[in-house]
Amino acid sequence: MCGRSLQNPTTPLAHEEFVDILEERRNSSDLGHAFRTFSPHPYKGAPSCSTADLKRLCWSPSISIATEMGSSVEEVREEATGILEEMSQNLQLGFIRLMGYTVSKMSKRLFSSINVNMEGLNRLQQAIQEHPVILMPNHRSYADFLVISYILFTYDIPVPVIAMNVVNTDLNENISGMKMVGEILRRSGAFFIRRAIGSDKLYWAVLSEYVKTIVRTGFAPVEFYVEGLRSRTLKSLTPKLGMMHMVLEPYFKGEVFDVTLVPISISYDRVLEESLLAHELLGVPKPKESTTGLLKATKVLQEDYGSMHVNFGRPLSVRHLCQGKINRCQYNLIPRDLPQKPTAEAQACVSWLAHLVVRIQEEGSLISPWSLMACLFLQAPTTVLTEEGLLWQQLTEKTLWLRKLALDFGARLNWPDVMASSVALHRSIVQRKAGRVYLVREEEPAGKRPISAEEGAFRTAAAVLMMASYRNQCLHLFVRPAMVATAIHIAKTTQRDKIFPFFFFLQDLFANEFIFIPGKSSQDFEEACFFLKKCAAIDVSQQEVTVSDAGQEVLSFLRALLKPFIDTYQVVFRYLCEDGVHSFSEKQSLPAVRNLATKLILSGELYTYEALSSDTQKNVLSALRRLEIVTKSRVSEQNEFRVNKDAVRRIGDMLCKFPLRSYCTAN
Repeated sequence: MCGRSLQNPTTPLAHEEFVDILEERRNSSDLGHAFRTFSPHPYKGAPSCSTADLKRLCWSPSISIATEMGSSVEEVREEATGILEEMSQNLQLGFIRLMGYTVSKMSKRLFSSINVNMEGLNRLQQAIQEHPVILMPNHRSYADFLVISYILFTYDIPVPVIAMNVVNTDLNENISGMKMVGEILRRSGAFFIRRAIGSDKLYWAVLSEYVKTIVRTGFAPVEFYVEGLRSRTLKSLTPKLGMMHMVLEPYFKGEVFDVTLVPISISYDRVLEESLLAHELLGVPKPKESTTGLLKATKVLQEDYGSMHVNFGRPLSVRHLCQGKINRCQYNLIPRDLPQKPTAEAQACVSWLAHLVVRIQEEGSLISPWSLMACLFLQAPTTVLTEEGLLWQQLTEKTLWLRKLALDFGARLNWPDVMASSVALHRSIVQRKAGRVYLVREEEPAGKRPISAEEGAFRTAAAVLMMASYRNQCLHLFVRPAMVATAIHIAKTTQRDKIFPFFFFLQDLFANEFIFIPGKSSQDFEEACFFLKKCAAIDVSQQEVTVSDAGQEVLSFLRALLKPFIDTYQVVFRYLCEDGVHSFSEKQSLPAVRNLATKLILSGELYTYEALSSDTQKNVLSALRRLEIVTKSRVSEQNEFRVNKDAVRRIGDMLCKFPLRSYCTAN
């Protein structure tokens, strides 16, 4: 079976924006697809670069690092050899074919369709032949990197080498050490990076040179997740900049004319790991990654996960984007083969590019009815979390209303003919009966003792966090207008120059929670006001922002979207302001905050089960550290922190202007 041509599509569906690549697989041989002729065209026709060649090209930092470490060059090279053996990919066509066959079989069992935008693939195929390409998908599931390689293999595009994080240096305790599976991943293009590198200069130097060598030679695209980790909440994470610096440095140093970044948006109707992720957020340890565990997880093949959309974004020229943002002449002052610490200018440029890529990923994602329904479910806790349930007719009417609002805000929708199919797909979270929809909690094991109130809260929280993860898939659409709506409510004025400071305050506080491009607050405010005016929620003039008669419903919905996050921040503030809390570690604070939130929920002071999420709690601490309200203790050798309680109270008082019982009544 020949690969489908991008330039000469063989089916009428290829003329539409997205094409289901599984359709052909359901009607032809998977084995024939895997063993067809594979003839990709890499950058400048670059020949394949063997593992030995890559290692040979990565020796340049050894002499300078040896001098810094006070060791001989031979000793450093020996240690570097061990790092490269641990790290290196070993891309082989035979294993790419095995991957293609396996992914075909699994995908047809798991997904009803895998939809790919043909125009994006055409652009990518052209870009790869012109400049080194960096593939930058979002990261929501372990399936992400498999599906990207599978798509490129299907369309005769060079398969990428992929950066994968491992937990520690003992590769037998993480994914790269899963014996057969780890070796298959390595030979399918994965190279493995320690998650905790710290101040290991040699490791940083070897990794950096390894990545830069791949970029310079251009024999394959480089793929990495700019968010660093898989998102357990299904919303975008703050970009990690280490790998971003490495892939851009060959351009900064003039070793390549340009580098092309390709944002990729992967959207799932249903994520394979939904239950696992929710329990991780509640403090349940992540299962150990092993081949045996993988085989036990084959029960997921019996479930339906709906459709997946893979949207290849428009290629971004680093040369074009960096004009006026960085002076490359500074790199002429130091030999190119010596490691350099990035300047403040370079760091700002890389941070801006990384945030821009994540925003493009968000804008390219497709929103399903279920994501909008989850927004509405979570705003009705007194009905959904009780036996009363939510009226199906009311839910569908509100979802259609929200669909129009999402379109006004620029959403890309994945809308089925029947909305009920979205609820049926998520029957593990909600059930529909007698014209109402109810939240599904974990069942009590047969023969066990009655569960405690705390256990009941935990089980409800697991279901709520699963639902919240799907709401998070569309939050990027609404978060800026929601902050304007909240700022209007807090400021209690119509004056633009008094509303904007509250908007800026919220954006600054939640900069670890949502993705905001640095230095773009004014544009974000204007864009949010434009969207709110477009849906007739507000009237805007040069001096005033006034709420229209018809705008209360929209603004109320938007404010309620931020409520779980404001609630959680307030709970953490309350913990930090307790008399007994002077210094603390993250390890101590997370269970303490979770216990406090559980007590508030059981007492009826708090309705937000999302306050039990460890990721949001960590984001609060990260925000306070960024704002220098929480500082690392100078007298402690442990990872302990001290808190400026007065500053925390001032932020709490500001948020208390948005009345929420969970913090205001408690203080």
